[in-house]
Amino acid sequence: MKNNPIPADQAAWGRFNELQEHNRDVLHEIAEKDAKPSSTRTPLEQKVGDYWNACMDETRINELSTAPLKPELERIAAIKGKKDLAEELARLHSIGVNAFFNLSSGQDFKDSTEVIAQADQAGLGLPERDYYFKEDPKSVEIRKEYVKHVAAMFRLLGSPAQEADRKADAVMKLETALAKGSLDVVARRDPANVYHRMPLSQLESLNPAFDWPAYLAGTAAPALKDLNVAVPDFFKAMEGILKAPGLGDVKTYLTWQYTHNQAPLLPAGFVDENFHFYRTVLTGTKEMRPRWKRCIQMEDGELGEALGQEYVNRTFGQEGKDRTLQMVKYLEGALAKDIEQVDWMSAATKKRALEKLQAITNKIGYPERWKDYSSVAISPKDAIGNSNRASQFEVHRDLNKIGKPVDRLEWQMTPPTVNAYYDPQMNNINFPAGILQPPFFNREGDDAANFGAIGAVIGHELTHGFDDQGRQFDAKGNLADWWTEADAKAYEQRSQCLENQYGGYKVGDVKLNGKLTLGENTADNGGARIALMALLDKLGGNGKKVDGFTPEQRFFLGFGQIWCENARPEVERLQATTDPHSLPEFRVNGTLSNMKDFATAFGCTEGQPMAPAKSCRVW
Repeated sequence: MKNNPIPADQAAWGRFNELQEHNRDVLHEIAEKDAKPSSTRTPLEQKVGDYWNACMDETRINELSTAPLKPELERIAAIKGKKDLAEELARLHSIGVNAFFNLSSGQDFKDSTEVIAQADQAGLGLPERDYYFKEDPKSVEIRKEYVKHVAAMFRLLGSPAQEADRKADAVMKLETALAKGSLDVVARRDPANVYHRMPLSQLESLNPAFDWPAYLAGTAAPALKDLNVAVPDFFKAMEGILKAPGLGDVKTYLTWQYTHNQAPLLPAGFVDENFHFYRTVLTGTKEMRPRWKRCIQMEDGELGEALGQEYVNRTFGQEGKDRTLQMVKYLEGALAKDIEQVDWMSAATKKRALEKLQAITNKIGYPERWKDYSSVAISPKDAIGNSNRASQFEVHRDLNKIGKPVDRLEWQMTPPTVNAYYDPQMNNINFPAGILQPPFFNREGDDAANFGAIGAVIGHELTHGFDDQGRQFDAKGNLADWWTEADAKAYEQRSQCLENQYGGYKVGDVKLNGKLTLGENTADNGGARIALMALLDKLGGNGKKVDGFTPEQRFFLGFGQIWCENARPEVERLQATTDPHSLPEFRVNGTLSNMKDFATAFGCTEGQPMAPAKSCRVW
């Protein structure tokens, strides 16, 4: 930890951060190359380069001041009634401002072949609904800092100090009312809590103070008769707000949400104030990242598959894809063997579990079909306009999927992302090229280290299909109960062991939430176990020592290496209260203390911290 200090512009420093920095360097080179006007630039290179030039032109952004915000702020100020409000909210949502709620498309939970509309809670400026209600000293302090931050942003917009304070109090009051109707992060983990398909007329009856026909017309979404209203109580809370006399506080709230959304591309005062609260107060970060890093992150978020195409060409070859797929096959074989061998599951449920495993599809590296950005106008002199037009493209693309066949080739992450995911409704695992690099995956490297690193991550994603959330979806991605009552009970008993184990870990004065992190902990434990099984199967008893370490020891060293991290206390607290992933320390020690293979590999004796007498196991 002493030899790996946290850079001043980071909240934490670990293997993920190192690889993200490497990927940013590659993307930086691409953006700089595309930024030079040339008769040979392709249309895609023009968009990548001009977005970059506009974002990096701090001088012009500062000179323009708040002028780019003026048309939208005037529209907000001119709202007079229900129809105006609905039309303005449709406009704000189209540019990615999720004020009040969010409308999107998604597979129906009970018919994964159908894409439907879904309306969900949104519109909070603090990280999670419980931040509005916790009474411990740190939470109270964060709320006070948040109100100060909102007031500071209003002052930057030109409000006198007293008026800015009043507006900040109004925002806090309105967001607290929305938070009361919101589900917390733990409740949202149960799919049944966020699935309420109903006719549009029923949503209108929950929320008659809002003009839904005007809003839907403004979004240009396909006509819809019904939709999933994820959290009905949230829309009841919104109804209470909109029924109050006058729309003054609502307009204040919309002004805040819009300004907050645009802040990264506004003059320095807004950027600095935004950084102070969201990075320093909430995560402990000491210094702002250089502008080029922030612009690369924004461009990856808004034109990710344009920027990502050349990234893939530079970093990820067919050989890497082939070797990753080979590892996936070994891991799928190991998970099948694990399911067959567990002694707590009936033959009938095992059969269904194996059917689900065999149906999992694998997406490795990058999309087979890239997004078409040809309709997105990008100018070298319009940073905010570029961002808004890119958002409009993405929102329109998303809503336009309603009522159409499910696109099973679509990705939810861009190619340079250092992450991976399992999608329970698609029943697939997705590994962007960004994570398929050292130290997670070395094409020329040792199998044992690779299986301990990227192998455990692949195993993690496969196991998500059988964690407390994933197990509720069948082989076709439908929310359906395919478990016998006895097997479900046996599963829950084993899950409870993990919930209790991780719920006992502490970060400062905050305990980890064993319920919130249950799915990720289940996947960590199952993933490491099946990755080791897969390695031993591949070696077939022919493993040799390398640098004095057995294959098993090298496997565990590979696993430990990917989770090395040094983090600030503020970001650890934030993660412990909002993130379904445990902190890296517990992802390693919690997982490996449950594996007798680890104790055997390193000669631990029962009763030592990494070899407890009682351990937890689901898969």
